[in-house]
Amino acid sequence: MKILVTELMWEDGMEELRQKGYTVDYDMELSRKREELLELVPGYDALIVRNETRVDPELLDAAKNTRVIGRLGVGLDNIDLKACKERDIPVIPARNANATSVAEYVMAAMLDASRPLSAADADVRRGNWDRKFFTGLELNNRTLGLIGMGEIANRVARRANVFGMNVIGYDPFVAPFDNVVQESGVRPVETLDELLSESDFVSIHVPLTNSTRYLLNRENFPLMKPHAYVINSARGGIIHEEDLIEAVQLKQIAGAYLDVLEKEPVQKDSLLTKVDSIRLSPHIAGLTVEAQSRTAMLIAQEIDRVLNGGKSICAVV
Repeated sequence: MKILVTELMWEDGMEELRQKGYTVDYDMELSRKREELLELVPGYDALIVRNETRVDPELLDAAKNTRVIGRLGVGLDNIDLKACKERDIPVIPARNANATSVAEYVMAAMLDASRPLSAADADVRRGNWDRKFFTGLELNNRTLGLIGMGEIANRVARRANVFGMNVIGYDPFVAPFDNVVQESGVRPVETLDELLSESDFVSIHVPLTNSTRYLLNRENFPLMKPHAYVINSARGGIIHEEDLIEAVQLKQIAGAYLDVLEKEPVQKDSLLTKVDSIRLSPHIAGLTVEAQSRTAMLIAQEIDRVLNGGKSICAVV
């Protein structure tokens, strides 16, 4: 059987599939070559994608022999789940395989905001020794607000607790006795407005849906503390980017760390690149060596399970 991989995948996962007898064809740029992808996909039993490949009805109609789709990550906004279900094609995300890496990214962002060592290094190399300017802040006793209280937020909370932070969370789908509340020390709040007004750092951990699109915007940025930062390692489009720029320029908030953007890669003329206190990274929160290996191996094993007549424990449809 044949498997087509259209985006970056760690080699150990592909080797796992080859050792099981599969033919694996790999082109990490294929997601950007739509016509070629449409021509190739009919010949494959399985498709493995990341976040750039649009798995829509057009692609699914072309994928006449595809029996399963693997997603190297957890976001599913690029995959038409309804269309997959109608065609009886299971979709398998790499559930929790990169959760630790994303949690550590959030911690790195908060540490960078409170102690900007790279900026201090650059300033010293220019011949300066400005100790007062680089006097930082402690994370201890600061409040971290988590929008969404799933597995990644759970791991962020555990790490923040070690730093002595107060952790609050907003998630209308989390019950009082769920693990993230009972075991991670997160104090649930009733409304998003309450979370924004209390937090020194706000970290986003929800999927992009109709209800979360532009969840943070010019209506609620003014509720935040002027020294607060927003961290988005979830999905672009949850923050209204123009409103964010305005909020930073008006000093309603101190800044933001954006690992995801509404349009990726970043546009050359994007105003986001002009604002120093908005820090950008190229969708790498879950992109550590360890996470990529876990993700690739999980998807390889679950794809093999489905192609051999089994059911994946990670399947969402």
